[in-house]
Amino acid sequence: MQKKKVVIGLSGGVDSSVAAYVLKEQGYEVIGLFMKNWHDTTGVLKADCPWLDDQFDAKAVAMKLDIPFHTVDLSDFYRQRVVDYMFAEYERGRTPNPDVLCNREIKFDVFMDKALELGADYVATGHYCRKETVVIDGKEVHRLLAGSDDNKDQSYFLCQLSQQQLAKALFPIGDIVKPEVRRIANELNLVTAHKKDSQGICFVGKVDLPVFLQQKLEPKKGRVFIVDKDSELFVRDWSKAEVENPADADLEELSMPYMFHPKYGKKIGDHNGAHFYTIGQRKGLNIGGFPEPLFIIGTNVEYNQVYAGMGKQHPGLFRKVLRIMPDEIHWVRDDQAMKVGESRRLNLRIRYRQPLQKGVLHCRENGMFLVFDEPQRGITAGQFASWYDDDELIGSGVIS
Repeated sequence: MQKKKVVIGLSGGVDSSVAAYVLKEQGYEVIGLFMKNWHDTTGVLKADCPWLDDQFDAKAVAMKLDIPFHTVDLSDFYRQRVVDYMFAEYERGRTPNPDVLCNREIKFDVFMDKALELGADYVATGHYCRKETVVIDGKEVHRLLAGSDDNKDQSYFLCQLSQQQLAKALFPIGDIVKPEVRRIANELNLVTAHKKDSQGICFVGKVDLPVFLQQKLEPKKGRVFIVDKDSELFVRDWSKAEVENPADADLEELSMPYMFHPKYGKKIGDHNGAHFYTIGQRKGLNIGGFPEPLFIIGTNVEYNQVYAGMGKQHPGLFRKVLRIMPDEIHWVRDDQAMKVGESRRLNLRIRYRQPLQKGVLHCRENGMFLVFDEPQRGITAGQFASWYDDDELIGSGVIS
């Protein structure tokens, strides 16, 4: 029987290196494919050429494992579909998640197309998540499950994948824990065995965000206001959302961000552009002299205002309800999609590495409302919320 062919995205990191080894051990014909997605170093903190180092390491791993190695330049697609989207979102005063976009638009779309051109049956990555295929009513359904390593589970980054994308996807290290991945790489004497995990924006790296964003977004001097924790702004009756069948109007009202205005605060300094800041951010204001650290609790890009609160427990950082607009709701599994009027108790997550939170989803005409049991810190427009049935990720959406 002919071996199934798998193209693995070799990134030059330890995870994809070991994933390639595991696939080979499982009897697949493995091809390594390195993606060159970004080569502009504006705002990148290591301003040498990180992708060249990564490519060198990926090639060394392929040689060691005795698998063919190719490089593909997807930087035009990456700029159009990920970076331009990122700039546009920041300009609107929202905080995007480029890593989620990168998986949906690049790794499991244009990269997958390139892999299929090489004759691949499957595309593999070094993500810490698992896929399980079951048959329901005679039809194959692909389940996206959390990785076995609770500390490294990366299913959240894949929350926008479709059944068509999952059908061709393999995650060889999803049931291995990180220390074991390092041990295997060390035993195989791979060049990536002790390499640090990549950080920052997918394929761009760690960036000085304001400098990076200034490629497209102009600095604009504006005022910073501090808002007291006892402000009337933060008085909300969350109990209206905690009943079995909350009214649409109550859900909509409670999901709104706090409506900041200079009248609720006092000016404490200046900033260089509201679009460079995000809710929950601590660094970057450079305003001192307060007994506790200052955190960003709100921005207004239209009037170029930034609002801060003192202390990490400031009520302006917390909300219990968020909304996803109808056209932003995505189901990984169509058979799990909720109908208007339906409510479900599920596990929820609003950022990577956040422990799963308990809450209820209410599907309404005017959107999907997530009502959390506990107040959530830093709910931010533009980020992705995802929902899980036990440890299976079944859907997600962009926070409005």
